[in-house]
Amino acid sequence: MTSTRIVLTIATLTLREASRRRVMLALAAMTVVLLALSGWGFSRLAAESGGSALTSGEARLTASIVLNLVMFGFSLIAALGTAFLAGPTLAGETESGIALSVLARPVRRSAFLLGKWLGLVAFGSGFVLLAGLAQVLVVRATVDYWPPAPATALALLAAQTTVLLTLAVLLSTAVSPMASGVVAVGLFCTTWVAGVVGGVGASLGNEAVERVGTVSRVLLPTDGLWRGAMHALQDPSALLQFGDGGGQAFPFLSVAPLTVGYLAWAAVWVAMVWGLAAAAFLRRDL
Repeated sequence: MTSTRIVLTIATLTLREASRRRVMLALAAMTVVLLALSGWGFSRLAAESGGSALTSGEARLTASIVLNLVMFGFSLIAALGTAFLAGPTLAGETESGIALSVLARPVRRSAFLLGKWLGLVAFGSGFVLLAGLAQVLVVRATVDYWPPAPATALALLAAQTTVLLTLAVLLSTAVSPMASGVVAVGLFCTTWVAGVVGGVGASLGNEAVERVGTVSRVLLPTDGLWRGAMHALQDPSALLQFGDGGGQAFPFLSVAPLTVGYLAWAAVWVAMVWGLAAAAFLRRDL
């Protein structure tokens, strides 16, 4: 069996295993609840606007901001799910001896890790794409609002999930499954808060505080990718309501799309962290 086929086989098995875990039921339940609540909220917004379609600028602005808020909820659900799946999938199998039985065959550790990673990426990205598309359709059906670039937004949310999952895989090579999930989600939330603090600093003209958000988005690209997704979802006129720089202090508005350079850095970051995870896994005693 070739290395490529081994990797794809392990990825398929990982995807099947992830879909059977109880965390999948939890993700599905939280997704349905969030879709139902957001659908009810947007329907009330349409009723307050005097019809099924948004006719006022304020209503469109409100729908745009609320959509970003709900999408952040989905990104947080995806973060929780993928982070707590990555630990048991790798560290759990290592501790239970399952990984040893697989690696006893002519299977390289790097191929095993890559297959696990690809399976988890497919699971996490698939969840974000399906849940995000469902949410966009709910918004379209209730308030007749369609984001400027939904495909771009969903792709960036999937990339954000991939970044966090890669970090969780690295952590799972060094600490227990539960600890790896807790640390990964904690860093995800910390980076988001740092981004909000940086936005406040930018709106106030405080370069030192603004640098907090900039540095955090370089160290962990989840918040940067999230801000790019928000910009693709929000109404183009949203920032005009806040004046020059005012939108930077608001946590559910993004002032600019992502640059090609930042997207390239996010890809390099994933490659570097995966390389560290592979190096740590190669040295780990099974």
